[in-house]
Amino acid sequence: MSRIGNYPINIPDGVTVAVSDDNVVTVRGPKGELTQQVDSNITVEVEEGQVQLTRSSDLKKYKSFHGLYRSLINNMVIGVSEGYKIVQQLVGVGYKASHNGQVLELALGYSHNIIFEIPKEVKVETVTERGKSPTIILESHDKQLIGQVAAKIRSLRKPEPYKGKGVLYQGEVIRRKAGKAAAAK
Repeated sequence: MSRIGNYPINIPDGVTVAVSDDNVVTVRGPKGELTQQVDSNITVEVEEGQVQLTRSSDLKKYKSFHGLYRSLINNMVIGVSEGYKIVQQLVGVGYKASHNGQVLELALGYSHNIIFEIPKEVKVETVTERGKSPTIILESHDKQLIGQVAAKIRSLRKPEPYKGKGVLYQGEVIRRKAGKAAAAK
């Protein structure tokens, strides 16, 4: 049973939600506009400042779709009203990050710098302070896209468990392993 799907989504001021005949939900707000195709067995109703989703039958597939689409639409509403922000830290000696427009240049211990092009929907900012790890700040109204971009940046140098070096999300804790033990004689 989908409990999440049964909760209504409150629409904040300045945000409009529209549902077309072919079940495409469009959410507009101060930060942008997002659209999502919804399965035909899920009905989306907008009334009195709330969005309510209902399903046509109780098959397991439709129960899972019910919760999924409710979460996706809720993320769209939050994104166009407040936006999303992801902060990543580069931990390691000589690791650097700089940006020029939508192009991110990373020095992650490889022989060459990595040039990474950021989609135009995502705003990127890099901060380098003396004595602190360089940070990358990503902001967008699209939760799926910003998560995908952050995961791709992280995959360029995943954190390793011995020294904890790599690209980390802010606040992430790496489980450290003990190094090689000295041979006992």
